Amino acid sequence: NSVGDFFYPVPSGFLALCTANLPLVDVIPSEHFNTVLYTGNGAARSITGVGFQPDWLWIKERSAVSNHNLCDVIRGAGVRLISNYTGAEADNSAIQVTSFDADGWSLGTNGETNASGGTFAAWNWKAGGSAVSNTNGTITSSVSANPSAGFSIVQWSGNETNGATVGHSLTTAPSVILTKCRTSASSWIYGIGGMSGFGVNDYLTLQTTSAKSSTTTFYQAYSANTFQVGVSAASEMNRTGKDYISYCFHSVESYSKVGSYIGNGNVDGPFVNCGFRPKFVLIKDTTNVNEWRIYDVERADNTMYKILVPNSSNAEGVSGHGIDVLSNGFKVRGTAVINASSANHIFIAFAENPFKHTNAR
Repeated sequence: NSVGDFFYPVPSGFLALCTANLPLVDVIPSEHFNTVLYTGNGAARSITGVGFQPDWLWIKERSAVSNHNLCDVIRGAGVRLISNYTGAEADNSAIQVTSFDADGWSLGTNGETNASGGTFAAWNWKAGGSAVSNTNGTITSSVSANPSAGFSIVQWSGNETNGATVGHSLTTAPSVILTKCRTSASSWIYGIGGMSGFGVNDYLTLQTTSAKSSTTTFYQAYSANTFQVGVSAASEMNRTGKDYISYCFHSVESYSKVGSYIGNGNVDGPFVNCGFRPKFVLIKDTTNVNEWRIYDVERADNTMYKILVPNSSNAEGVSGHGIDVLSNGFKVRGTAVINASSANHIFIAFAENPFKHTNAR
């Protein structure tokens, strides 16, 4: 392939072992996920530099105690849910996120997203723009989907039927699904039953530190076209008269990785191969009571020790338990939280660069 200098002829069908001969990637990470840091000014303004119009936007103030604000294109830019809180959604569009724009979003004066002098992190995902109807399931859903990036936003209404199915518009079964009732106080149900090594009914709750639990009243099946749900005793899943939003993810080579690893309780923790250099990593210990943690490269150097915690409104902290960012994954550092001995930890990571295009830091 015109690469390499060989003493003997190269056998037919073989290439030099180098990154130039790795296959081209189908998904350019920067076109589907990005992190933006900004400083608030307390006045209406626009934030740019995302590189695309975000369809799911997650904002957290770093410098003060403040809620995590999650907005998406289906519910409307200013209709927020809070990851550290069980409450129903609220429409703060006049003062909070006022619009999704071609290269970012616009803000009002609300302190949780634009406090004067406050520093903020915002994580942006591209779905499929305006929602379209999906009739694959027994419940008709409205979906904004980005199948090539393995991500979709699904809005649906409960029918209180055990075994009901909801179309997600991806081409592969989701590995994880995050669901929240929009209209009532309820838990964030993070289904992990689509991942290897877990039972189909296994789940976590995003707003708590709880370990993994299992019930047939939440998720019952993950398929290439739909996910199947039970009926919960409270508003968490598939109750009549309740509206729900679900975020579905599966791994995409060189762009995203949904997986798990076993901790060893040692500062020389396990290496986790993602196949790319991570830009964003969310980790949770499923065996023990431990907090969720978000790491990203914009807030750190090679080793990420600065943390934001989805189940807490706390300001950004610095932890003794971090991760080293490598060209093809990350290495866990620390003896607990994200590396508890013999404990299973789940993660979802999004790429800064595919391995083919990665340089060492």
